[in-house]
Amino acid sequence: MILAIVVNPDFVSQPTISLDSVEIDEYQGEKLSSINDFRENSIKGKQNVDINTYHLEVSGLVVKPKNYTYDQVKNFTNYQKVVKLDCVEGWSVNILWEGVLVKDILNDVQPLPQANTIIFYATDGYSTSFPREYVQKNQILMAYKMNNATIPPERGFPFQLVAESKWGYKWIKWINKIEISDNASYQGYWESRGYSNPGNLNEKFLK
Repeated sequence: MILAIVVNPDFVSQPTISLDSVEIDEYQGEKLSSINDFRENSIKGKQNVDINTYHLEVSGLVVKPKNYTYDQVKNFTNYQKVVKLDCVEGWSVNILWEGVLVKDILNDVQPLPQANTIIFYATDGYSTSFPREYVQKNQILMAYKMNNATIPPERGFPFQLVAESKWGYKWIKWINKIEISDNASYQGYWESRGYSNPGNLNEKFLK
């Protein structure tokens, strides 16, 4: 006797799909600002990045130029810490950021000895730069989560730089390229329009 077994497709095991976690408003007893407390001040408005085609180009004065997918970037060791963003417009937000250390990415591509500047570029044409020493000697995050939730498109998905001790215009969003350079005088979008190149919080932001 032949026994026929009919499998209902509804009962076939399906892959698990990860859902965004819920935003938190407190971390280790410290009150956090909300994702919605930011003001929209980007040069071209919200950018919608297709994560299926996204890649992060890391090139310039390096031994091993790379193109990372979103998941490959996230595969670096993950860190989280609370850092306040201060905008030159007079507002600030206190956020729990989660991401990867920029210096881990740099170590992976191996900058050449003459490289002294790290330039970040965004999908909307924005750019800004930092001394290599600032990135190497500090725990600077390239974040993909804020307050335990994936960064939304209006806040910089897939990656926002957490440029601690710097004014908000140095916190570049929608990062899609990192160039390792020897051009210490490089000026980004706002820097070329009269803003301070260092962007230090303890200094005036206008030149």
